[in-house]
Amino acid sequence: MLFKKSLTRELTYTSIGVFFILLAILLTTQTVNLLGRAAEGRIANEAVAALIGFWTLGFFPVLMILTVFVSVLVVFTRMWREHEMVVWLSSGKSLSDWIAPVMRYAIPLSLLIAIGTMIVEPWAQQRSREYAEMLKQREEMTALAPGVFKESRSSNRVYFIEAYSATSGATRNVFVQNIANGEVSSVFAKEGKLGKDEQGNRTLTLINGRRYIGEPGSGAFEIVEFEHYTIKISDSPRAIITQVDSSVRPTLQLWHSDDPKDRAELAWRVSMPLCALVLALLAIPLSYYNPRSGHAYNLIFALCIYLVYQNMLWLLRNWIANDKLPSAFGILPAHLLILLLAFALFHYRNRPAGPLLPALLPWLRKNNK
Repeated sequence: MLFKKSLTRELTYTSIGVFFILLAILLTTQTVNLLGRAAEGRIANEAVAALIGFWTLGFFPVLMILTVFVSVLVVFTRMWREHEMVVWLSSGKSLSDWIAPVMRYAIPLSLLIAIGTMIVEPWAQQRSREYAEMLKQREEMTALAPGVFKESRSSNRVYFIEAYSATSGATRNVFVQNIANGEVSSVFAKEGKLGKDEQGNRTLTLINGRRYIGEPGSGAFEIVEFEHYTIKISDSPRAIITQVDSSVRPTLQLWHSDDPKDRAELAWRVSMPLCALVLALLAIPLSYYNPRSGHAYNLIFALCIYLVYQNMLWLLRNWIANDKLPSAFGILPAHLLILLLAFALFHYRNRPAGPLLPALLPWLRKNNK
């Protein structure tokens, strides 16, 4: 009982530390990536914080799975290294007796992962797309910035203003270049004013300027002087409509859908909490560490198994999405294979020390009968 209470407490503290370390690493990487994209002008500066938040919510289930696996692996490796496991085994207990306390730790976290994959992640994906669409609509509205050449979202117009008054909407020394039908139209004006027309479209009215129209590379240009010239900057705000696919649909809709992509998404969402439980169980025998050898080969082996496990899940998910597997349950063989490996390692570690293959042969023969 003392060992189990100590294990639960240590797993809890370790999981908190592992979670925040992994979160800090991933957030740092994603923040640098988004800041680089913002510096290139690919996303708005004010969108960085919101996109990081949506990305964190969407990545939370995978982060929790890694936390469960790494925490159990680290804690049991320490117990082997400091000979606590020797005391446990010498008292007549087996390695399988650790399954119950580890599952008592992993099941609540797997339920949290299930909530994240089935409810929170689709919501975060939907809100992220709506926010991205809103930024696209605002891009034309924020096209005018003093002292900066700004390209429109349609990439056929460039704006430049020297000065701009947010209170009155007045501008000074305005340059607008527009490309349409192979012709380049360049407009220069001393003054301008931002406003809206009767339909609610945002407009820029230029005062006392010139317009040059011609084909690039030729000397034939048309020059027009004007007192007032109005340019429509953006259309009136429209309702935000985002593309709805399997990743943003509620889980109940996926359950009643016959679309292969919906079945693949449902299989993936259900697999996440199962993956956490299977990896927590697998980490117990994988944590074996020989203090005499001083080599942590078990950590490399655990990493390889995790990568193989995730690749199998992705492969089966793609097969379901391509209708090569008729049901969402087609992803279960990956879980069963890793679960079988976990039980085989439990059987091997519970036996007296000896070579791996001779120790597993009686167990395999017994199961084949």
